[in-house]
Amino acid sequence: MLKYHIITIGCQMNVSDSERLATALENKGYKLTQNKYKADLVAVNTCGVRQSAENRIYGLIPDIKEKNKKAKIVVTGCLVYRKDVRRRLEKYVDEWKLINEIGKGECEDYLKIIPKYQSKTSAFIPIGNGCDNFCSYCVVPYARGREVWRPAKEILSEVKSLVKKGYKEIILVAQNVNSYKSRNSQLITRNSKMLDFADLLKMANDIPGDFKIKFLTSHPKDMSDKLIKTMAKCGKFSRQVHLPVQSGDDEVLKRMNRKYTVAQYEKLINKIRKAMPDAEISTDIIVGFCGETKKQFSNTVKLMKKIKFNQAYIARYTPRPGTAAFKLADNITKEEKKRRWLLLNSILNEKKY
Repeated sequence: MLKYHIITIGCQMNVSDSERLATALENKGYKLTQNKYKADLVAVNTCGVRQSAENRIYGLIPDIKEKNKKAKIVVTGCLVYRKDVRRRLEKYVDEWKLINEIGKGECEDYLKIIPKYQSKTSAFIPIGNGCDNFCSYCVVPYARGREVWRPAKEILSEVKSLVKKGYKEIILVAQNVNSYKSRNSQLITRNSKMLDFADLLKMANDIPGDFKIKFLTSHPKDMSDKLIKTMAKCGKFSRQVHLPVQSGDDEVLKRMNRKYTVAQYEKLINKIRKAMPDAEISTDIIVGFCGETKKQFSNTVKLMKKIKFNQAYIARYTPRPGTAAFKLADNITKEEKKRRWLLLNSILNEKKY
């Protein structure tokens, strides 16, 4: 029997995609092996959000091909669209496959594939794919395309199935979960209003069973009052809110095309904490973005101390080919980016608020 091995790099959405890819491969007769050097097919699910994630494949793929010459190497994920990456690895990679081509021939939409969940207690459920935000530093809209949402009925059916199997944690994932919309007529109310993410969250919460609900990742511009009230009322919602701010300076946010101001972000945090005093708030921050002055960075430091995040995922900016920011001057030195990164991490880790 032919054997497969999947290597997943990147976000929770990639993890979810790999679970569906595993099902598609097993439907074709492949059996899982944990040893990539003994696999007949090795699928690498790539991430292009950071240079460090991209760099991993340049050593990984040639190594696999050298030590396992029989293996068919298939690359999917966010780097498939990059022609420069393809040229660099063309002699090692047998097939480049867009993520929405997974399972093609079995079903029209890869999100309809029943995944091979990696955990028996916690599961990622993708509610859609793609992104319409076009943040200037981000590759996702180019790598995954525009937003496409699953029908609410389909998502809720997956939740119910997992709860019946004893899953205790359901994580709804998308590039921007809170811009969700559904046209599923069977779940639209009599006045035919479109379902939004707040509606979906409430319906998932109302499913009987002992489980918790989380979601990743939300965008501040779509964090509505309705959603905040719904989160507060949903007893199964975990009270963990991940709301990326990226920068604490308005000029930097504008260059990032984030579509909100620092004051608007602070107002959202205050609303969330007022509605849910026990909420744990985490965020994403990029340091050293194009043209970020020391004063602009100091505004991020001030915001971090003011908000008192429970957790923050801090990244040093790296230019991504194809994005709007790639045309801007990456004029902050690596040493300065590292200094800013270390400072924010020290504030977070030592809780110098």
